[in-house]
Amino acid sequence: MAVKSIQFKEHTLDISYEILNPDSSVDMIILHGWGSNKALMKKAFAPYMDAFRHIYIDLPGFGGSTCNLALKTSDYARIVELLMIHLNASKDIIVGHSFGGKVALLLEPSILVLLSSAGIYRTKSLKVRAKIALFKFLKLFGLSKFREFFVAADAKKLSEPMYQTFKNVVDEDFSKEFASFTGKALLCWGKDDTATPLSSAEMMHKLIKGSMLSVYDGDHFFFLNHAKDISQNIENTFLKTLEHK
Repeated sequence: MAVKSIQFKEHTLDISYEILNPDSSVDMIILHGWGSNKALMKKAFAPYMDAFRHIYIDLPGFGGSTCNLALKTSDYARIVELLMIHLNASKDIIVGHSFGGKVALLLEPSILVLLSSAGIYRTKSLKVRAKIALFKFLKLFGLSKFREFFVAADAKKLSEPMYQTFKNVVDEDFSKEFASFTGKALLCWGKDDTATPLSSAEMMHKLIKGSMLSVYDGDHFFFLNHAKDISQNIENTFLKTLEHK
């Protein structure tokens, strides 16, 4: 594991990363989801794909990486790009789980691998909308200290910069970005996923021209049990890109 200090918008962010198979010539960036870290992704994929240089990154605010300012998803993509410049890494293959899928998409790799990716907006339930309205009402009377009773589970106990970041990224609709992606795209999903449901995968599959969709047993973290098959799909997708060059 290593740490690189990145200068971004007059702030210093310490970004933790780890590289496996350092002598391999094909780069594969692997990005985790919201609230997770690189260790989870390494646990899944480290045993496979020896021909690729694995680069596991803790996104700012997670794992061993710091974050002292509010960010947007586009900021995350730029920070990853700055780290990639330091590592002399190419955008050959980028794998992204959940929130990391949106970051991966903005990086515009040759091969995009989305694991239960976020990015398709879903209308909030009446219950959630009511909680948001009540919290906004309480804020008018200086009662925002009760925030933790109203925010989503993913946002509880976050620092103020990370809470603002969460609000920036949670409801983004990347439909246009999916539709404009021109590289190869492999979508892998858990059929019982409730965080990013299979309907989101089907929408992305329609939006991304020529994309491939593989559905597996399991929930939002299905890839932990299917990493070997997913890895074979990634390798086959990479080989197909070589055939068309």
